[in-house]
Amino acid sequence: MTKADIVESIYQKVGFSKKESAEIVELVFDLIKTTLENGEKVKISGFGNFVVRAKNSRKGRNPQTGDEIKLGARKVLTFKASQVLKNYLNS
Repeated sequence: MTKADIVESIYQKVGFSKKESAEIVELVFDLIKTTLENGEKVKISGFGNFVVRAKNSRKGRNPQTGDEIKLGARKVLTFKASQVLKNYLNS
C-alpha cells in the first residue's frame, strides 16, 4: 500500500475531495515525523508503537575485503505491533 492508496481510500470512504484527503494524510505523517524527531514515541492504540532508539558506534567488517571498519552512531526507528494487530494478523 502506498501513500496514494491511502489518499484514495480516504477519498472513497469518507467523501473528502482528493486534495483534502492528500492534505490530511500529509498532516498525519508530518505530525508523526515531528513527534519522532523530538524524541517522543508514537503509540497508535490497536496498531502499535513507533520509537526512535540510539545505536552506539561499533566495529564492523567489509564483507568483500574483510577489512574492519567503524560504523558511526545513529538513530533507528523501531515499530512494535500491538497485541490487537498481532491477533488480527494471526486469526
